[in-house]
Amino acid sequence: MTRLVLVHGIAQQYNGPQTLLADWYPALGDGAALAGLALERSDVSMAFYGDVFRPAGHRGLGVPDLDATDVEEGLERDLLLAWWEAAARVEPRVPGPGAAVRGRTPHLVQRALDALSHSAFFAGLSDRLLMSHARQVRRYFTEPDLRARIKERFLAAVGDHTEVVVAHSLGSVVAYEALCGRTDLPDLTLITLGSPLAVRGLVLDRLVPPLRDGHARWPVPVKRWTNIADRGDAVALVKELAPVFGDRVTDVLVHNGAKAHDVRPYLTARETGQAIAAALGTPAVE
Repeated sequence: MTRLVLVHGIAQQYNGPQTLLADWYPALGDGAALAGLALERSDVSMAFYGDVFRPAGHRGLGVPDLDATDVEEGLERDLLLAWWEAAARVEPRVPGPGAAVRGRTPHLVQRALDALSHSAFFAGLSDRLLMSHARQVRRYFTEPDLRARIKERFLAAVGDHTEVVVAHSLGSVVAYEALCGRTDLPDLTLITLGSPLAVRGLVLDRLVPPLRDGHARWPVPVKRWTNIADRGDAVALVKELAPVFGDRVTDVLVHNGAKAHDVRPYLTARETGQAIAAALGTPAVE
């Protein structure tokens, strides 16, 4: 078990824990260095679950051959529309949905995909990849066995020596739900990056444990929680977690450039390094 555990988000099914750690570690070290902290690679591990989403062998190549008619009503459709609306708000080149958001699902989805193709935020993602991303989120929330396996993967990486969990995107949901179910772990610090936890309808109302009187349960092992979001992050649609998860959450805004949701600029941010340094007992550099 390591002092710091990383948790990834969606679309990592063709990676592995060491491959992903090798990709993330330099950015993590850069952010930590800005706060005066030297992180040894031996102190860091990756809670990996991407292979749970890896499809069995088939005759096709790469991403499953999806089109707009394959997008399911409900969470998959609503996620794509939410990403479209968020991208249109911050990027003038992305045409917005306007008032015509009640049409047939295939037509609306295709409009959303066409619009997102103009987004710097979603640059380089094909229609099939965008639909695949939405499907992974839907599967996490609607397939109990898969959800349990993913949380087990995370908990297997966390132990008595773990002091910090840094969770990105859907990984923040995994970490939150798993930690809520464990009261036996030692105190640790949770740092969430680009988290969708507070997005009502899509994520917040689907969490386990469920909300009580409009508020989310505090995960018992967490002594300190820093939530870091970019204002233009179309996945972290709600930037502040404190109003729902409690005033012990410290919400911090950063600027990640065009790739607002990418984990690397989140990790290289001084604010992330400062949160890690504070958790590991190293004073932050002002």
